[in-house]
Amino acid sequence: MKKILNDPYAYVDEMLAGLVAAHPEHYRLHGDSGRVVARATPGRQGKVGIVSGGGSGHLPVFTGYVGKGLLDACAVGDVFASPSVEQMADAIRAADRGAGVLRLYGNYGGDIMNFDMAGDMVEMEDIATTSVILADDVPSAGPAEADKRRGVAGMVYAFKIAGAVAEAAGTDLAAVTAAAQRAADACRSVGCALTPCTVPQAGKPTFEIGETEMEMGMGIHGEPGIRRGELRPADRIAEEMMDILLTDRPVGGTGRVSVMVNSLGATPPEELYILYRVVKARLEGAGAEIVMPLVGRYATSMEMAGVSITLCHLDADLEGWLEAPAECAFWKV
Repeated sequence: MKKILNDPYAYVDEMLAGLVAAHPEHYRLHGDSGRVVARATPGRQGKVGIVSGGGSGHLPVFTGYVGKGLLDACAVGDVFASPSVEQMADAIRAADRGAGVLRLYGNYGGDIMNFDMAGDMVEMEDIATTSVILADDVPSAGPAEADKRRGVAGMVYAFKIAGAVAEAAGTDLAAVTAAAQRAADACRSVGCALTPCTVPQAGKPTFEIGETEMEMGMGIHGEPGIRRGELRPADRIAEEMMDILLTDRPVGGTGRVSVMVNSLGATPPEELYILYRVVKARLEGAGAEIVMPLVGRYATSMEMAGVSITLCHLDADLEGWLEAPAECAFWKV
């Protein structure tokens, strides 16, 4: 293992301390555990709160998207490990401004179990909560079992859209929850990995892959994909990924789509732009009009070399909410 760190078991706590120190205008630590990041300036009284949570190792997801027009608070666990029930409950308390709190997170067993228990805990404190679970990773389950899909980069769109609705005066918990669910339903993602990553506490790669191999559909924690084979040229990789996405949900409705070409950590922006050429051509060839394309690091997996592509199929409301102002240390709209 070759990483810039001190004690591997202090990795997350030292990272969060540095994050808050570097961006005090956006973030503060909340609670006794040191594992909850909240907005530096809380939202107005009467605003619906939005929280997320999950394992560390995916910056900017999850903690990076705390900010105005986005999340109000976030609980973060060890690398690739769920936060505890109490940490999630602390995040909900930090986000509560008297109008209830939406729990918005990915479809992973530990996160679901702990957030459900945290919701039960704060309900006894008269904090109303609801949940929306992201399940946008197309290769992880077929259309008939779409509710079993993993939550990946599509949650960035859900954070943004739900956050815009929550910032509007007069919106209640039901309206924010409905908007978040519409955003979750509109997203489809697929990933492709070239190398593994190393969890600091484990000290070894999460999986093995040959020097000349790639794996299509691999999950952000190294979950198995749908095909492993020789590394292909960039255009063929992009074509295969777009085939998967457009087969699962063709362009329809308004024809307006936002697309995210996302580095999984080690892939440089140059290579993302090489892929985007093909992504744009495929979408336009399918009759889509691209809205606010995102190319960069939005949801990573430590130092994994690879890419994910997410499509968010828009209607007029979703497009307006996507383009509404928002700001955190990693993204400004």
